[in-house]
Amino acid sequence: MRSPDGQETGRPAAILIAGPTASGKSALGLRIAHAFGGTVINTDSMQVYADLRVLSARPTAEEEGLAPHRLYGSIDGAVNFSVGHFQRQAAALLSEMDAGTLPVFVGGTGLYFRSLDEGISDLPEVPDAIRQRIRAEADGQPTETLHAALALRDPESAERLRPSDRMRVMRALEIHAATGRSIGSFHEARVPGPLAGKPLLKLFLATEREALRQRIDARFVTMMEQGALDEVAALRERRLDPLLPVMRAHGVPGLIAYLDGTISRAEAIQRGQGDTRRYAKRQFTWFRHQMGEDWRWTTPEAAWSLVQARLSAPGGR
Repeated sequence: MRSPDGQETGRPAAILIAGPTASGKSALGLRIAHAFGGTVINTDSMQVYADLRVLSARPTAEEEGLAPHRLYGSIDGAVNFSVGHFQRQAAALLSEMDAGTLPVFVGGTGLYFRSLDEGISDLPEVPDAIRQRIRAEADGQPTETLHAALALRDPESAERLRPSDRMRVMRALEIHAATGRSIGSFHEARVPGPLAGKPLLKLFLATEREALRQRIDARFVTMMEQGALDEVAALRERRLDPLLPVMRAHGVPGLIAYLDGTISRAEAIQRGQGDTRRYAKRQFTWFRHQMGEDWRWTTPEAAWSLVQARLSAPGGR
């Protein structure tokens, strides 16, 4: 249902809260869920991992006690958790939720949000044996060499991918090894999103850039005080594949370098802060160019007022 000015009215099937890291998404999501009987559902690719509660800025145990939180810290760091995994888990969760519960999706991973509404490409699962073989062959090889190997097997994908994009080059090699087909050939078939066609309230928290920069820098220092280094030390002891997402989380490479004795603690903190600031900038850019006009760019307080008005109106609850 829409108002005379074209805005959606009435209760949405779900609220989607996206934005750059450190923009206040988690606090807003908790506030909404607590006030309106909702469940906060993680939509962030790093907060799924059990290994990184502090460094991924997951909600605290106290915050999780104020409203139900799902899909947080449920995945082991050894798992290469993908957008396909997320979509399937989110769809299963939605099917299990009571009709009166408001799903509040919160996070910073654009592809996760897209999978909920627009769907995703139907990529096949790569058997672990094939993935391990490809990664063993690639160990120590420059990314440009791997890209050249991809060009021989899958020229279409090699043409599309940057020679420096190691993660995506590796993914294309794995798909080709598992199926004999180009990864691009799977993009036409799509798995529909579990929220496709439903009324949604989509909010992007566009925090002022300088304020966000200051929050990011201060938060990383606080994370160090709260045990981020201990988390990374435990992760380092596991000797996981460095290409796994958990090993590439913002702050992890720099803190491992500090633990290895190759850089100072101050340099590790500066590297973590810088990586996080650059990531926030990429999040702004990605959402601006990749997501639709139905996303409302707003601030946490303005978003809260909007949600209150929407859910408190007739038919909103």
